[in-house]
Amino acid sequence: MSKVWFVTGASKGFGRTFVLAALERGDKVAATARNTDTLNDLVEKYGDAVLPLQLDVTDRDQVFAAVKSAHESFGQLDVVINNAGYGLFGTVEEITEQQLRDQLETNLFGVLSVTQAALPIMREQGSGHIIQISTIGGVAAFPSLGGYHASKWALEGLTESLAQEVAGFGIKVTLVEPGGFATDWAGASATVADALPAYKPLHDAMAERMSGNTSPKPVGFGSAILKVVDADKAPLRVFFGEQPTQIAPHIYQQRLAEWAEWAPVSREAEGK
Repeated sequence: MSKVWFVTGASKGFGRTFVLAALERGDKVAATARNTDTLNDLVEKYGDAVLPLQLDVTDRDQVFAAVKSAHESFGQLDVVINNAGYGLFGTVEEITEQQLRDQLETNLFGVLSVTQAALPIMREQGSGHIIQISTIGGVAAFPSLGGYHASKWALEGLTESLAQEVAGFGIKVTLVEPGGFATDWAGASATVADALPAYKPLHDAMAERMSGNTSPKPVGFGSAILKVVDADKAPLRVFFGEQPTQIAPHIYQQRLAEWAEWAPVSREAEGK
């Protein structure tokens, strides 16, 4: 059966790929962007199957109005993809308080607003699927991305609780955790903090490491998201790309080993 999607950040990158995958197979999509002119080509090709909506996810009233408009236009709401977000680059000492607040407003509170707007509709339907676009950076952390990680680690915790809370209503919840891909995330969309001289060696090392990396294009994201959306039992977490499958096991092995090493101190904290 045809599904109705609501996708934030649909103008480019992952969001555009998700929208195209849905439309190509005959689903309907409420596609949101800060500038709906970026969606004109979709309207021209797919007509009434796509509803372009102007949306800044940091505007809570606008979020609720957009979700309401999508529901009224299509009569249901089956898949919500919280994709809008951007990267914040800088060490914890370098980023400003406002830069971190802005990061959280988009990557965390924007997701919260969309999710809260969609949930009453999905509860009434007794069905729905909320998909949060996280990252391997929601599992692991790297230098110069502390603010970004803060937003995604918070999103992971919020979403894991959400999944348990809404399962009884027939609502599925999934965290998609991509690795590095060739998108605008680290380009014009990103915020970069002013660098401090003390961290120049770190930044130089990071730049050298990145210069040798060629990120793949998200060519398979469309078919991958359809597999997740159509699954009878949707995953709570799923990696997109091979990179996370290489990083995550090492991270968890390190954590388990360190917890085991310090187990005597853990017991001592209980007076044992």
